[in-house]
Amino acid sequence: MRHGNKNNALGRKKAHRDALLSNLAISLIDHKRIETTLAKAKALRLYVEPLITKSKEDTTHSRRVVFSELQNKEATAALFRDVAPKVASRPGGYTRIIKLGNRLGDAAEMAMIELVDFNKTYTKEKSTGAAKKTRRTRRTSAKTAAPKGEAPAADAAEEAKAE
Repeated sequence: MRHGNKNNALGRKKAHRDALLSNLAISLIDHKRIETTLAKAKALRLYVEPLITKSKEDTTHSRRVVFSELQNKEATAALFRDVAPKVASRPGGYTRIIKLGNRLGDAAEMAMIELVDFNKTYTKEKSTGAAKKTRRTRRTSAKTAAPKGEAPAADAAEEAKAE
Protein backbone atom coordinates (compact mmCIF):
# COMPACT_ATOMS: atom_id res chain seq x y z
CA MET A 1 0.00 0.00 0.00
CA ARG A 2 1.12 3.54 -0.55
CA HIS A 3 -0.12 5.27 2.59
CA GLY A 4 1.50 8.68 2.92
CA ASN A 5 3.59 8.24 -0.25
CA LYS A 6 3.01 11.38 -2.27
CA ASN A 7 5.68 11.17 -4.95
CA ASN A 8 4.99 9.89 -8.44
CA ALA A 9 7.39 7.04 -9.13
CA LEU A 10 7.09 7.50 -12.92
CA GLY A 11 7.78 3.77 -13.33
CA ARG A 12 11.41 4.18 -12.26
CA LYS A 13 13.64 3.40 -9.31
CA LYS A 14 14.75 6.32 -7.12
CA ALA A 15 18.17 6.86 -8.70
CA HIS A 16 16.71 6.76 -12.22
CA ARG A 17 13.89 9.13 -11.23
CA ASP A 18 16.34 11.60 -9.66
CA ALA A 19 18.50 11.58 -12.80
CA LEU A 20 15.44 12.07 -15.01
CA LEU A 21 14.13 15.03 -13.00
CA SER A 22 17.58 16.60 -12.84
CA ASN A 23 17.98 16.35 -16.62
CA LEU A 24 14.48 17.72 -17.23
CA ALA A 25 15.20 20.62 -14.86
CA ILE A 26 18.44 21.42 -16.69
CA SER A 27 16.59 21.42 -20.02
CA LEU A 28 13.84 23.64 -18.61
CA ILE A 29 16.35 26.16 -17.26
CA ASP A 30 18.29 26.21 -20.55
CA HIS A 31 15.35 26.34 -22.96
CA LYS A 32 12.71 28.01 -20.72
CA ARG A 33 10.07 25.68 -22.24
CA ILE A 34 10.01 21.92 -22.85
CA GLU A 35 7.48 19.34 -23.99
CA THR A 36 7.13 16.13 -22.01
CA THR A 37 4.41 13.87 -20.66
CA LEU A 38 1.90 15.33 -18.24
CA ALA A 39 3.04 13.08 -15.36
CA LYS A 40 6.68 14.10 -15.83
CA ALA A 41 5.72 17.78 -16.09
CA LYS A 42 3.82 17.62 -12.80
CA ALA A 43 6.71 15.82 -11.10
CA LEU A 44 9.17 18.33 -12.58
CA ARG A 45 7.19 21.25 -11.20
CA LEU A 46 7.53 19.85 -7.67
CA TYR A 47 11.26 19.38 -8.28
CA VAL A 48 12.22 22.67 -9.93
CA GLU A 49 10.15 25.26 -8.06
CA PRO A 50 12.08 24.87 -4.76
CA LEU A 51 15.32 25.23 -6.74
CA ILE A 52 14.08 28.50 -8.26
CA THR A 53 13.08 29.72 -4.80
CA LYS A 54 16.59 28.92 -3.56
CA SER A 55 18.11 30.82 -6.48
CA LYS A 56 16.39 34.05 -5.43
CA GLU A 57 18.95 34.37 -2.64
CA ASP A 58 22.38 34.44 -4.30
CA THR A 59 24.67 33.04 -1.63
CA THR A 60 27.39 30.42 -1.79
CA HIS A 61 25.26 28.04 0.25
CA SER A 62 22.23 28.34 -2.02
CA ARG A 63 24.42 27.87 -5.11
CA ARG A 64 25.90 24.70 -3.61
CA VAL A 65 22.47 23.34 -2.69
CA VAL A 66 21.15 23.95 -6.21
CA PHE A 67 24.30 22.50 -7.79
CA SER A 68 23.99 19.36 -5.65
CA GLU A 69 20.53 18.80 -7.16
CA LEU A 70 21.32 19.71 -10.79
CA GLN A 71 24.97 18.55 -11.12
CA ASN A 72 25.42 21.00 -14.01
CA LYS A 73 27.56 24.12 -13.68
CA GLU A 74 26.10 25.95 -16.71
CA ALA A 75 22.48 25.36 -15.70
CA THR A 76 23.19 26.49 -12.14
CA ALA A 77 24.85 29.67 -13.40
CA ALA A 78 21.96 30.34 -15.82
CA LEU A 79 19.45 29.82 -13.02
CA PHE A 80 21.12 32.39 -10.80
CA ARG A 81 22.03 34.79 -13.62
CA ASP A 82 18.93 34.76 -15.87
CA VAL A 83 15.98 33.22 -14.08
CA ALA A 84 16.37 34.50 -10.50
CA PRO A 85 16.29 38.25 -11.30
CA LYS A 86 13.08 37.85 -13.33
CA VAL A 87 11.25 35.93 -10.61
CA ALA A 88 12.58 37.93 -7.66
CA SER A 89 9.25 39.64 -6.94
CA ARG A 90 7.09 36.55 -7.57
CA PRO A 91 6.05 34.69 -4.38
CA GLY A 92 5.85 31.29 -6.11
CA GLY A 93 4.27 29.60 -9.10
CA TYR A 94 7.27 29.93 -11.39
CA THR A 95 6.13 27.30 -13.91
CA ARG A 96 3.07 26.84 -16.11
CA ILE A 97 1.84 23.51 -17.46
CA ILE A 98 -0.19 23.55 -20.67
CA LYS A 99 -1.79 20.32 -21.89
CA LEU A 100 -1.11 19.53 -25.54
CA GLY A 101 -3.17 16.42 -26.24
CA ASN A 102 -2.15 12.81 -26.72
CA ARG A 103 1.05 11.53 -28.31
CA LEU A 104 0.51 9.65 -31.54
CA GLY A 105 2.57 6.54 -30.78
CA ASP A 106 1.29 5.50 -27.36
CA ALA A 107 -1.50 8.03 -26.64
CA ALA A 108 0.36 9.42 -23.63
CA GLU A 109 -0.93 12.78 -22.41
CA MET A 110 1.59 15.42 -23.48
CA ALA A 111 2.17 18.78 -21.83
CA MET A 112 4.37 21.81 -22.23
CA ILE A 113 6.00 23.14 -19.07
CA GLU A 114 7.48 26.61 -19.20
CA LEU A 115 8.88 29.27 -16.93
CA VAL A 116 6.12 31.85 -16.46
CA ASP A 117 8.14 35.06 -16.71
CA PHE A 118 9.84 34.07 -19.97
CA ASN A 119 6.72 33.78 -22.14
CA LYS A 120 6.30 36.99 -24.15
CA THR A 121 2.65 36.23 -24.94
CA TYR A 122 1.41 36.31 -21.36
CA THR A 123 3.82 38.75 -19.73
CA LYS A 124 3.42 42.49 -19.95
CA GLU A 125 6.93 43.83 -20.28
CA LYS A 126 7.59 47.52 -20.20
CA SER A 127 8.94 48.59 -23.55
CA THR A 128 12.15 50.59 -23.49
CA GLY A 129 11.37 52.67 -26.58
CA ALA A 130 8.30 54.61 -27.58
CA ALA A 131 5.29 52.51 -28.44
CA LYS A 132 4.46 52.25 -32.10
CA LYS A 133 1.28 54.12 -32.92
CA THR A 134 -1.11 52.55 -35.36
CA ARG A 135 -4.09 54.01 -37.16
CA ARG A 136 -7.35 52.21 -36.81
CA THR A 137 -9.06 54.09 -39.63
CA ARG A 138 -8.16 54.20 -43.28
CA ARG A 139 -6.00 57.04 -44.38
CA THR A 140 -7.95 59.87 -45.92
CA SER A 141 -6.84 61.95 -48.85
CA ALA A 142 -5.44 65.43 -48.36
CA LYS A 143 -8.65 66.97 -49.71
CA THR A 144 -10.88 65.53 -46.99
CA ALA A 145 -8.29 65.91 -44.25
CA ALA A 146 -8.23 69.71 -44.51
CA PRO A 147 -10.69 71.77 -42.47
CA LYS A 148 -14.02 72.55 -44.12
CA GLY A 149 -13.32 76.23 -44.67
CA GLU A 150 -10.01 75.66 -46.48
CA ALA A 151 -10.85 72.59 -48.54
CA PRO A 152 -12.95 74.22 -51.31
CA ALA A 153 -10.49 77.09 -51.71
CA ALA A 154 -7.55 74.71 -51.96
CA ASP A 155 -9.43 72.58 -54.51
CA ALA A 156 -10.31 75.63 -56.57
CA ALA A 157 -6.71 76.85 -56.56
CA GLU A 158 -5.43 73.45 -57.72
CA GLU A 159 -8.04 73.26 -60.49
CA ALA A 160 -7.11 76.75 -61.71
CA LYS A 161 -3.45 75.82 -61.97
CA ALA A 162 -4.26 72.59 -63.80
CA GLU A 163 -6.26 74.45 -66.49
